[in-house]
Parts: sequence; C-alpha cells; structure tokens
Amino acid sequence: MPGTEPLTELDPRYSEQEATAENWREAVARLTAAEIFWLTTVRPDGRPHVTPLLAVWHDGGLHFCTGPEERKARNLRENREVVLTTGTNTLKEGCDLVVEGEAVTVRDDDRLRALADAYTDKYGKEWTFEVRDGAFLGDGGRALVFRVEPRTAFGFAKEPYGQTRWRFAPGRV
Repeated sequence: MPGTEPLTELDPRYSEQEATAENWREAVARLTAAEIFWLTTVRPDGRPHVTPLLAVWHDGGLHFCTGPEERKARNLRENREVVLTTGTNTLKEGCDLVVEGEAVTVRDDDRLRALADAYTDKYGKEWTFEVRDGAFLGDGGRALVFRVEPRTAFGFAKEPYGQTRWRFAPGRV
C-alpha cells in the first residue's frame, strides 16, 4: 500500500468508553475481502441513488465497473462524489465501513488488465473481462471502470461500539 497512514481518530461521542480506534490496515483487509458494496451517487436533480455492486481494492483504492448508460454512470457524468459502504447486517459483531471520495474513470489498459485480473481472482471466472479501448468488455457489454481513492473513511465497530474516522491527505492512501 503506497503512501503513509491516514490520520486516525476515535469519535468519543459515538463510541463506548472501552472502544479503541480501528486500525486502517485491518480496514483495508476488510475492504479487500468484502464481496458486496453499496454505492451512493447523486442524480442530476440532487436525489440520491444507491445500488449494490462488486468492487475490488487495488493499489490504494476501491474500483467498480458499470455500463456507460446505467444510472450510476450517468450520475457520475454530473457529480463524481460517491460513498461506498460495506459491512455486516448484524447489531453486535463486525465492523461496517464507509469510504468517501471522487470516482475517477480508469482508462489505462495496463491498469485495467490488472483490475480485470483482480476481479477474476476475487469473484471467480464468471467475472472475467477483456480490456479494450479503455474499458472492460464482458458478457454484459462494455463497462466503464472507476477508482475511488478514500478522502475520508469511517469504521463502525460493534462490541464495543466505536466510530473511527480516517482522513487522508491527497496521495496518502
């Protein structure tokens, strides 16, 4: 993981007394292992749009893909600010994670090939993509690939309850 560690803070307003700040490297391990993420984008009229999707952590950022005419891709043409969330649907175990940042289109074929391999490694051969003309090509057609480098991230621990905030300076991931 390039760069230095983020500024890490435990927010005592939302944490039990015995809670400690979550470790960013452990959060990265959770992001790497998570299978489902929820992506929040903003529609041109300002309304939120939330959808589940697959994502891979690679080289200090989360990456996802979508067809160029899907709602999330159309939203990103107007506003690249996004939130990706993952975690557990349980009350007393696990750690939910929230990553905020800007979704930047990945067009470099070498980077896209590395990401295509990461998808196959993580999700299996049914998630194999060709790389052509700065995008993924798969059974569903052409897919744009986006990278979200965390600007701010949050970890919501359970048992004990604790809220950790990680803040990143540009290029610190």
